Amino acid sequence: MPRLSKNRFFYTSFVFFTGHFIDFFLSICYTMPMFEKNIDAYLLLEPSNRRYFLGIDTSFGCLVLAKTGKVFITDSRYSAYAEEALGDTCEVMTATGENFYKQIAVVVNRFGAVKVGFDENNLTVSKYDAFKKALKGVSLFKCGADLTTKRAVKTQSEIDNIIEAQRIAEKALKKVEGMIKAGITERELCAELVFACLAGGAERMSFEPIVAFGANSAHPHHRPGDKRLEKGEAVLIDFGCVRNGYCSDMTRTFCVGEPNHDIKRIYEIVKTALEYTLKHIKAGMTAHEVDSLAREYIRSNGYENEFGHSLGHGVGLDIHETPRIGVGSQTMLEEGMVVTIEPGIYLNGIGGVRLEDIVIVERDGGRVITEYQKDL
Repeated sequence: MPRLSKNRFFYTSFVFFTGHFIDFFLSICYTMPMFEKNIDAYLLLEPSNRRYFLGIDTSFGCLVLAKTGKVFITDSRYSAYAEEALGDTCEVMTATGENFYKQIAVVVNRFGAVKVGFDENNLTVSKYDAFKKALKGVSLFKCGADLTTKRAVKTQSEIDNIIEAQRIAEKALKKVEGMIKAGITERELCAELVFACLAGGAERMSFEPIVAFGANSAHPHHRPGDKRLEKGEAVLIDFGCVRNGYCSDMTRTFCVGEPNHDIKRIYEIVKTALEYTLKHIKAGMTAHEVDSLAREYIRSNGYENEFGHSLGHGVGLDIHETPRIGVGSQTMLEEGMVVTIEPGIYLNGIGGVRLEDIVIVERDGGRVITEYQKDL
């Protein structure tokens, strides 16, 4: 291993410890508003919520987040890693399955917490019962909505990570573009796409990719199978990858050879609906209003019943986050939200078209971070 010069050593050390101090300082700033509702501490079991406040990924643990500090309780698989990664920014405790909830109670009592919030989303009944049994004398409050609202507005660092993930995905799709030829199967193309993402620096895929040929593209969440591509068929690819914990998401529809009249027509409608929405989206609109920008255009062209899903969703540590861009959603878009816009039209027995971009909501508009071309 090459040795660092003395100046280089001190510079590297300064950057490392300064970065940890800044992360710790920002974590305090971000968490302070959470305690305005007289919640004494939060119990965070959801992996993405732990990742948001800790900056590390683990499959097991509970973060106890209080006004005066935070303690991460995990098992022996992650304790050494967590101590090394978190340093002085967070205390780490090692627990076993038998005393996990007892350790949580010990920490809650140490903080003197009486009103405790928990992220109820995806919390099983058995885990909730274990909380209730261990935390005697403590009042538990659901805080999932508060956490999702807080995470909806992204920091610049989060935005940078999403952009980086998006660039990896776009380069991967560019690499496999030449493989989209008659004879390849959906499963084969999907495998090549996943490999290109991982080889390009992705940690994992954001979700199981959707690769659909021909009539299969009329099913919005089709799972890749052994269908072989034929000339003239639509090719719908919806995928994303993860970088530094953050997801990307994009959809493109192609055609091998000359598309039939129906696919060509709905492609132009979907593309126009997407571009119109991207041009007019801005902070201060409700998610319902954004959805209407695309939906009304598709309806006016006679395909109201062929666009059955929401227009988009927030994206970040999870592939689906607040806000939901859909009919009836009254969430107000704020500066810093990162959302997908993905109109689609699906004709059973013929094929479907969906196009999806990621956009950063800004005060006077939206900044599209998806750069991949949208030619059929």
